[in-house]
Amino acid sequence: MGQTGVTSPFTDLSRERPVLIYGPTASGKSALALEIAERLGGVIVNADASQVFSNWSVLTARPPDADLRRAPHHLYGHKPFDAPYSVGHWLREVAPFLQGPDRPIIVGGTGLYLTALTEGLAEIPPTPTGIRERADAIRLSGQLSDMIAQLDAPTRQRIDLQNPMRVQRAWEVLQTTGRGLADWQDDTPPPALSLESCHAISVVSDTEWLNRRIALRFDQMLKTGALEEARSNLAHWDPTRLSMKAIGAAELIAHLKGELSLDEARERATIATRQFAKRQRTWTRARFRSWTTWHADQTD
Repeated sequence: MGQTGVTSPFTDLSRERPVLIYGPTASGKSALALEIAERLGGVIVNADASQVFSNWSVLTARPPDADLRRAPHHLYGHKPFDAPYSVGHWLREVAPFLQGPDRPIIVGGTGLYLTALTEGLAEIPPTPTGIRERADAIRLSGQLSDMIAQLDAPTRQRIDLQNPMRVQRAWEVLQTTGRGLADWQDDTPPPALSLESCHAISVVSDTEWLNRRIALRFDQMLKTGALEEARSNLAHWDPTRLSMKAIGAAELIAHLKGELSLDEARERATIATRQFAKRQRTWTRARFRSWTTWHADQTD
């Protein structure tokens, strides 16, 4: 990608107000965050669920060492592979950065994190182990439609029904509390950061442009150690762990187990990444329509 260029509509970015950046994978949002930090000051704070774990760096496209030297980065790779992590954990960890002394530039592709930050997060009780195990078994057996059928109508209308983990989470909440996720969300405390107090930027692009970048980036990941990284995760591979849900991880592990050729793994991982990007774009349209848009495909 060429220089992002913090130009119109970003020429009015202040040096004090927090910056939020959301966009699909491979769209260049991290490069934009870095340029804002260098030009206008601030510390970069991760808002990507996969990038918090230490066991994946190449595959999750964590900022390389060269970028880390150019500006302070926080909440990247700081959790071990077997650590529990949720939007609640992230909100607690991001809170100190909202108090300064340096303004945060919060960037990532996990829309739920940024929604919770700017809209508030319901204090839902944790899911008991037994219910979580049942939910995992149902999802992994391909019976997602059964979960969806059991959800209350307001929740079905609100969540992304194409995202298995969102469906599972909603089902777990209903089973645990007897209340639908939408009901919990409607009973939400004030947000930690209001949209009015920050610059909120949504990175958008042409779909074909992004798909080409996704394919090229995965090839680059393979060249720079993604397969070796997968090999280091093979001994403790557990697809139910949050850290193992990095896009492309399952495909590379399947290759290492002799279940797929490398070309097949590459193709499936690229398709999975494109599907993930599509879900991220859906989140943008549903939740971030009021954000300022930055057209990444117009910067090359």
